[in-house]
Amino acid sequence: MPTQSQTGAAARPGERSPSRRALLGLDALNFLLADVRDGLGPYLAIYLIAVRGPEQGWNEATTGLVMSIAGIVGLIAQTPAGALIDRGRHKPAIVIASTVAVTLSCLVMPFISNFYLVVGMQSIAVIAGAIFPPALAAITLGLVGPKMFSKRVGRNEAFNHLGNAVSAAIAGATAYFFGPVVVFWLMAVLAVLSIGAMLMVPEEEIDDDLARGLDEAVDDEKPSGLKALLQNRYLMLFALLCAIFHLSNAAMLTSVGQLLTRVVGKEQATSLIAICIVAAQCVMVPMAMMVGAKVDAWGRKPIFLVAFGVLALRGALYVVSDNPFWLVAVQALDGVGAGIFGALFPIVVADLTRGTGRFNVSQGAVATFQGVGASISTSLAGVIIVQADYSTAFITLAAIAACGLVLYLVAMPETHGYGPPTDPGAIPAPAMTGERVA
Repeated sequence: MPTQSQTGAAARPGERSPSRRALLGLDALNFLLADVRDGLGPYLAIYLIAVRGPEQGWNEATTGLVMSIAGIVGLIAQTPAGALIDRGRHKPAIVIASTVAVTLSCLVMPFISNFYLVVGMQSIAVIAGAIFPPALAAITLGLVGPKMFSKRVGRNEAFNHLGNAVSAAIAGATAYFFGPVVVFWLMAVLAVLSIGAMLMVPEEEIDDDLARGLDEAVDDEKPSGLKALLQNRYLMLFALLCAIFHLSNAAMLTSVGQLLTRVVGKEQATSLIAICIVAAQCVMVPMAMMVGAKVDAWGRKPIFLVAFGVLALRGALYVVSDNPFWLVAVQALDGVGAGIFGALFPIVVADLTRGTGRFNVSQGAVATFQGVGASISTSLAGVIIVQADYSTAFITLAAIAACGLVLYLVAMPETHGYGPPTDPGAIPAPAMTGERVA
């Protein structure tokens, strides 16, 4: 049914007019949840190695194992999290509950060193964190509608990366004086502030049918079956490509952080890794804005190929030198690859699931594949570093990205304009095949 704008005028199908307060709240939510939704990641690795150290049983391998286990737990939660968002009629409440869980896990982490307790608390954080990506995408789609979704996702990602840059800068500056433990307190504070941002978005402005990918213009439209999604071969292929991307990407920053700890010592490692993150995030902001502004004109495929190519190049460049300034400079390329990926991910999933009503559960399912790649990545890199050296690990990660580039180029079509099957017997509309999108 047609939507009603906040000014009282009926909007045309596909167009919505959310209030200024809701849009400001969405901006603030993406900014404040930036560090929270990505988890402790490399900071936890540095903390365990630099503060706990070998005397308490922590090295690159055990740290990688913690992150892999928590990653596996988190990826199992991805699809149920997406399904929860699809079905949930109170998305702000779900986000707030997840934020509280992340806050508590961060507050407890500095007081525990037992392997199993660390795994447990990190697992709670990643399970709660699995809620945020589909929730933010769903709230955005439910607020602005499908026609403005691509542009708004670019803005979301820009605020997300800006938030990451600011929080990393604060973490780096404060860690220099107070040590790596300060990261846990910072994340807890950001989580609490994000609750206030969520409360700025009126729940009644979120169209729950639009938020799950249904077409508002069709009355009594029902979500298509999961079987229809499994028959969507391009969605399955995209899930595989996301797994490959993160199999290569996930361990790069963590490995650089561990290498910096070896090179410059634990006192400066946290600050330097924070500089790495800030540099990358500063590049991600314009990348996300570019994606939002140009993705409908240029298409998804050429931009995604650039992300894979830059990721492969980044892995190869790490082996040139272990000079801290070189490593920080190369890490800035993360801003291109990951910046593009973060902005394109929900857009491509929305393309491949439009009209099915399974947008968020599909995000969760694809994110599960992505999480599998990320979880294996950290353990793979950790084992290679222990058995060989850092250069071998970086070259391996670069080769994986190159394989992803070739697969995307050969097998994945342009998804802009794709008509996914909405029932098991439906024939999908053909996707574009890489030509320039009008």
